[in-house]
Amino acid sequence: MATLDAELRLQEDMDPQEWRRRRFLGRLPGYTIWYLFMIAGAVLSLFPYWLVLLTSLKPAKQIFSGEPWSLPTTFTLQNYSEVLSQYGFPDYTVHTLIYAGCATLGQVVFSTLAAYAFARMRFPGRDLLFWLYLATMMVPNIVTLIPMFIIMRMLGWINTYYGLIVPSLLGSPYGIFLMRQFFRSIPEDLENSARIEGATTLQILRLVVLPLSRPILATLAIITFVQSWNDFLWPLIITYTDDLRVLTVGVASFQSMHGAQWNLMMAATFIILGPLLLLFFVFQKQIVRSIHLNGFK
Repeated sequence: MATLDAELRLQEDMDPQEWRRRRFLGRLPGYTIWYLFMIAGAVLSLFPYWLVLLTSLKPAKQIFSGEPWSLPTTFTLQNYSEVLSQYGFPDYTVHTLIYAGCATLGQVVFSTLAAYAFARMRFPGRDLLFWLYLATMMVPNIVTLIPMFIIMRMLGWINTYYGLIVPSLLGSPYGIFLMRQFFRSIPEDLENSARIEGATTLQILRLVVLPLSRPILATLAIITFVQSWNDFLWPLIITYTDDLRVLTVGVASFQSMHGAQWNLMMAATFIILGPLLLLFFVFQKQIVRSIHLNGFK
């Protein structure tokens, strides 16, 4: 407290510009250490992606002729051309887009409806049902894998888009929890005013709640899309032909056949990583804004 009082008295007796300069110089060592720490973390996080990109742009003969992180003497797109033209990756990309797009749309729609019911509608056992459903997050996915496969086989959905997409279509516990917590932060007075004007529950959700929830909707959509894009185990089990193979399964199959050709392997890997990196850079403002508004409570 005494230090704070002395600092305030010094600020009153000193020119404002001089005070700001001294304050900045006093905090400069801490800022420097913090920024160096953040830069080191960014380098460690981005280096694998940089290495994948460099390797995918190198001719095969240059991969082992120098350091892995050295720039290629000749940049080439031949690796991408060969992967896309000879190994069916365009079809794998289309299948992955269909799978991830449908899963994302289903998660956003059904998670929103369920979350609004848990957040605003009143019915017996609402909170108990919500926490019981949320507790299923503690059950590993591998436990439900075999029962889900048996159900798909009974329905005749093995190696079909139905079997691939439907299990991921309905809302997830995490998505419902995320949306419910955000809906609870919206003032109920806005909904009550709309209800006085004669709006129905669906109209309130569509015209009042959803326009205010765009940041969290974008966040849920991005999280779901990334998870579906990277999903490997379920597509591996439920599909077995190239007509439905997704990128992750295609890359695993490609690695088993051409694992020694690192230039082609890294090109195939970057085909998976590229859209996700682009997605993050395009929608990073929405993600940051949703964290700022709701704190992922």
